[in-house]
Amino acid sequence: MECRKTSNLEGCTCSYIGCSKKGLCCECVSYHRLNNEIPGCFFPKDAEKTYDRSIENFIRTYKLKK
Repeated sequence: MECRKTSNLEGCTCSYIGCSKKGLCCECVSYHRLNNEIPGCFFPKDAEKTYDRSIENFIRTYKLKK
């Protein structure tokens, strides 16, 4: 499978400037999964900027959005 880093970057909502996985979705998902986290692109913009990628924060965020 060919990596689509350039096109992935167009839609990447991760605001962490120093991320080496930016645009490399498969690496990003693997990294966060190994750390029991959820990638930033699954969060709304305001929650993503907290850099709290925990599953608990994800659930809490979406419970508040209802």
